[in-house]
Amino acid sequence: MSDNRNCGEAAIALLEAYGVDTVFGIPGVHTLTFYRGLGGSSIRHVLVRHEQGAGFMADGYARASGRPGVCLLITGPGVTNAATAIGQAFSDSVPMLVLSSVNATDDLGKGRGRLHEITSQQATMAPLTAFSRTIASPAMLPKAMADAFDVFASARPRPVHIEVPLDVLDMAAEGSLARGPAAKAPQPKAKDIAAAADLLRGARRPLILAGGGTIDCGNALSELVQRTGAVFIPSTAAKGVVPDTHPASLGSSLSLGPSQDVLARADVVLAIGTELAETDSWIDRLPIAGALIRIDIDAPSLTRDYTPAVAIHAEAGVALSALLDALGPTTPPAGCWNAAAEVAQARRQNLAAMEPLQRRHAKILDALRSVLPEDGIVCADMTQIAYTGCQHFPCTRPRSWFHPYGYGTLGYALPAAIGAKLAAPERPVVALVGDAGFLFTVQELATAAELKLPLPILLWNNDALGQIRDDMVKRAMPQIGVVGRNPDFMALALAFGCAAKRPASLDEFKLILKDALAADGPTVIELRAEAHYLD
Repeated sequence: MSDNRNCGEAAIALLEAYGVDTVFGIPGVHTLTFYRGLGGSSIRHVLVRHEQGAGFMADGYARASGRPGVCLLITGPGVTNAATAIGQAFSDSVPMLVLSSVNATDDLGKGRGRLHEITSQQATMAPLTAFSRTIASPAMLPKAMADAFDVFASARPRPVHIEVPLDVLDMAAEGSLARGPAAKAPQPKAKDIAAAADLLRGARRPLILAGGGTIDCGNALSELVQRTGAVFIPSTAAKGVVPDTHPASLGSSLSLGPSQDVLARADVVLAIGTELAETDSWIDRLPIAGALIRIDIDAPSLTRDYTPAVAIHAEAGVALSALLDALGPTTPPAGCWNAAAEVAQARRQNLAAMEPLQRRHAKILDALRSVLPEDGIVCADMTQIAYTGCQHFPCTRPRSWFHPYGYGTLGYALPAAIGAKLAAPERPVVALVGDAGFLFTVQELATAAELKLPLPILLWNNDALGQIRDDMVKRAMPQIGVVGRNPDFMALALAFGCAAKRPASLDEFKLILKDALAADGPTVIELRAEAHYLD
């Protein structure tokens, strides 16, 4: 049984029991009981300047660490402010625990005009989460927390929302405050593994599509590539799982025509830990003509949009281990395509097809790659230079490139980078932002400066919503709402207590970046899109 703590304090104790060491939030009148619990815990509280920042920081923390990021949010506006970040985590399968208050039990759904009241906060969060649950009594809390961590451990890792009414927060805790037993992920069926192994064993042009569900499966995937002679294409979420420099890897280039041509010629395609979404390829349907094997922890994803020859409901690592056992110490069969040659040709074609703007981006990205250590992390916003980076920036390690692809939210990069740096302080972290997206969450410069994080913020400034402006031009449309007035970003950075630099050459950019990675606070590095050194 629990000790003398109330329900709010018990919630914090349960977080500790599940290994949570950091929460992101802003204290408010409805969350004071939670904060009393924090005061007696070992959990670090990170004060954000907007709850959307709390959600994105939790996202970056989770992607960097592999553990769920945690937000502590106030009723109503706190929850809805974070909803965009929660939606991003839902879309990109990022584990996140959202713990919030909600109006008192007797007030729920009655429209009495209570502070922070909305009709149903639980219903508002339901479409953005694996589940959203109201704690009607303290006895429900331990089970809800256990269910949340079961989702993170044994299902597609998406956000979970747990809300505690104000009256329940102050009730005496009930039930154990110890961590519950962990649920197990679904195990593959032997007959399905055997069928997949048979297909791969007989393939002459095998290809592996790997998604974010394989983020911790690099060694097994590399071994499978070697044994089968497969071409390897990761989604953006899986960049670096197998090094992008591997001779059989095309990198996250599934949106490019030459890579799609290679896919179209494959006679067996293994898609593992990926939902094959629109944002993986930017075409309506991938040209998969060969026999399709799908492996996914999420059962609905196994048959959505594409009909597999073999569907395996299992966690990627467990399935890969079983598949390698079934294949045995085999080598690619006679007549198997030369994956390295296929990849080398497609890489050349992909590079040749780069547009002039992408080549300007590439000069910055190449300079960044030359300075950033291999274990460095880039948190990239929805901005044109990041779109180029998704394809062009090579990663040799997993959990190194974070991008809000699925939901496509602006404002992601800066707070996600803060969360990533707090999760992995030993790893260099860089934020890559555009001028428009930067302004969505620029207030979190205060958080980064307060924490004295050595965080370079690479600001690609074209003084416009560049992608939308270019789309309007292509459609011969009037350019409406795409060029707004920007602040003086150098002065703005200084006002937050950050360093501010505007390099005049690529060599100077590299020197500034090196210094920024070792600084005692954030550095905003403004990169002008029209800079002469990018010509």
